[in-house]
Amino acid sequence: MQHACFLLALAMAIFPPQEKGKVLYDDLNFPFPPASRPQRIISLAPNITEILFALGLGDKVVGVTRYCDYPPQATEKENVGGMVDPSIEKIQALHPDLIIAFRGNPLRILSKLKNLHFSVFILDTGKSLEDLFLTIEKIGRLTQEEKKAEHLLGTLKKKYRDVEQALSDVDLKPQVFLLLHGQGLWTCGKESFLNDLLVKAKGINIAGEIPRKWLQLSREQLIHKNPDLIIIMAKDEARFFQAKDRMLADSRLQKVRAIEKNEFHFLDEDIASRFGPRLLDAFLEVARILHPQKIKAEE
Repeated sequence: MQHACFLLALAMAIFPPQEKGKVLYDDLNFPFPPASRPQRIISLAPNITEILFALGLGDKVVGVTRYCDYPPQATEKENVGGMVDPSIEKIQALHPDLIIAFRGNPLRILSKLKNLHFSVFILDTGKSLEDLFLTIEKIGRLTQEEKKAEHLLGTLKKKYRDVEQALSDVDLKPQVFLLLHGQGLWTCGKESFLNDLLVKAKGINIAGEIPRKWLQLSREQLIHKNPDLIIIMAKDEARFFQAKDRMLADSRLQKVRAIEKNEFHFLDEDIASRFGPRLLDAFLEVARILHPQKIKAEE
C-alpha cells in the first residue's frame, strides 16, 4: 500500500491534474474524454460515496466498498470489497460505466480495471478544505451534474465562510493535540487535510510542523509540546471515553496542561476523517471546541 501511495504522489508531482478543452483529466493526468451521462457508478471510497449521494446520484450507484456506510442507503448497495482489496470479479459482474477511485486504492488493481476497458477516474487531491471543493466540482463535471455540484458547493462554502467570519478577530490560538483513537499517540502532521482544518479553525496543531500526513508521537514529545486541549477522534463516545481514561490513568502525562485541566473533546471520526461534504460539519465543531465564545453550541 505504501508503494501504491508513493506512485500516486510521484505521478501527481510529474503530472499535475488539469482540464484541457472538453477532455477531463483525473488527478494522475489520465484523460477522460466526454461520454454519455454515467448510469452505473461504482465508488471505491467512503468519501466518494458520500459525495455521489450528496449530488443526488444514489440511484446511479451500483457498488461501494464495505466501509461506505453513509448515508445509510449506501449500505444497501452491492459490496465490492475494501479500499485496498476490491474484488475485480464483483466489479465486472456489476457492469459499471464509471468507477471512481481515491487514494488508498492500489494502482495495480486500478490498472487491471483499465485493462479490462472500464472507465476509471482517479482522485488524489486532499491537503486542504479548498481541495474538497475542487474534488466535488470535478465529480460534478465527471457525472455531468454540474448544477447539482454548484448547489452543494454553495452550501458548503457558506458554512466555511460563516466559520471564517466568526473567527475573523481571533488572536489567541490554543495548542491542540488531535488524537486518533486506537493504540499509541497517533495524530496528523503538516500534509494532512486535518492539519489545515485545525489551522483554519484558529488552532495550532502541535504536530503541524512535521511533514507527514500521519505520525505517532512519543509521550516525551507530547509532554514537551504541552497542548492546551486534546481532541479525540473516535467512532463513538464510548471509544472516546476509553481513550480519555487511558490518558488520565497514565502517571507520566499528568503534567500535560490539557490533561491537568481535563480538557478533552470528542470529534466524530467518520465525519472528520472522510474527505467529503461532512468535513465542513467537522470544521464547525472543531471551531466551536477551540473558540466556544465565538461559536455557540447548537441547541
